[in-house]
Amino acid sequence: MTTGSAEAVPTREEVLSTLLDAGAVRFGEFTLTSGEKSDVYIDVKRAWTSPARLELLARALAARVGAADRLAGMELGAVPLVVAVALRTGHDYAVLRKGAREHGTRQPFEGDIPKGARVLLIEDVSTTGGSTLRSVEIVRAAGGVVDRALVVVDRESGAAEHLAAAGVRLEPILTLSELRGARK
Repeated sequence: MTTGSAEAVPTREEVLSTLLDAGAVRFGEFTLTSGEKSDVYIDVKRAWTSPARLELLARALAARVGAADRLAGMELGAVPLVVAVALRTGHDYAVLRKGAREHGTRQPFEGDIPKGARVLLIEDVSTTGGSTLRSVEIVRAAGGVVDRALVVVDRESGAAEHLAAAGVRLEPILTLSELRGARK
């Protein structure tokens, strides 16, 4: 495994600053996809649409890849992160579909997931872990082995516990508590 360069691994503070500067973290009153109310809205896509910010996030994630054989992430939010990390590490990757295709091969993912391959999931934001659990199901159904998921931000709303029950350790770069602590 390579990291693509000798650049330093971004600190948590640098990742936090990058998200804040991109407007990826907003404070106010929001309704999340789950229907829950929150005082913080996190949209990592606002950060990964800038090449420099995406590169910083990729360096932070790539430093945590470990012994994975392959990378995978669910469309849409994780795809640029997975691709950027793959470019840094040289790992092959799979893009997981949110829903089954009704045409073509009807495959639930693009790319290869060889049987027995250790697949590392990458996510942008985790709340309850539902999307990540769906990713775990897809990878395991293809014969891949999943025991870790990297996430840029864990909203600390049950994802870690739900994933642990499925034998997957959630590893966040940042948590919602850290974002709230950065509120000025």
